[in-house]
Amino acid sequence: MHRKALNHLRRVDPKLAVVIDTVGPCRYQAHADGTHFGALVRSIVYQQLSGKAAATIHSRLRALYGDRDPTAAELLATPEETLRGVGLSRQKLGYLRDLAARVERAELPIDTLHELDDDALTQALVQVKGIGRWTAQMFLMFRLGRTDVLPDLDLGIQKGLQRAYGLRKKPLPKEVLRHGEKWAPYRTIASWYLWRLLDTGDVERVGDANGKRKPAVKKATARKPASRNSAPRKRRART
Repeated sequence: MHRKALNHLRRVDPKLAVVIDTVGPCRYQAHADGTHFGALVRSIVYQQLSGKAAATIHSRLRALYGDRDPTAAELLATPEETLRGVGLSRQKLGYLRDLAARVERAELPIDTLHELDDDALTQALVQVKGIGRWTAQMFLMFRLGRTDVLPDLDLGIQKGLQRAYGLRKKPLPKEVLRHGEKWAPYRTIASWYLWRLLDTGDVERVGDANGKRKPAVKKATARKPASRNSAPRKRRART
């Protein structure tokens, strides 16, 4: 799948082709282990925290249930003080309980989310407190492996696009969507490359007026590359 996607992206966007050359092989993959409920719990726990802090809290939460993801019923049955004891804020605890309650009332079809199309799934998830369009998009990309998702609200995507195209200002979400139209049906793969571009180097010039590729790459030394297989930590306050 990656080879077909890369051939398409190279053909339709010479500047993204330079990004692909700079970053190297595509290591994007989704993670289907565990449950959909557990994946959403993890997403909420990780919001607006450093990776290390979030991982610690998430590990403590799973430890309450024998080092596994809780079910919705189990989470609802766990006393608030116990959940707060693992490091969850009151706000995130409220989000988790709202998620669990909606699952228990069958308002959110948790076991069949993967059967919904992208728009329907997004609409279902954003009804939950603490889950917005960004979180729904990360679920589509890194839980379900949907290959045509473009998280236009993500600051990393905006910065990556700015760098790849040599833009003076970060593009607005609508401009991200406009730039990404040509990448369909592989906008997830393009997004992965824009995230990785911020980790691996700086494309200072990606093409001349005739679209010829002229990469000039400045290697990054101050930042440690992020994991190539996981979703990016949320880079803005909106969910």
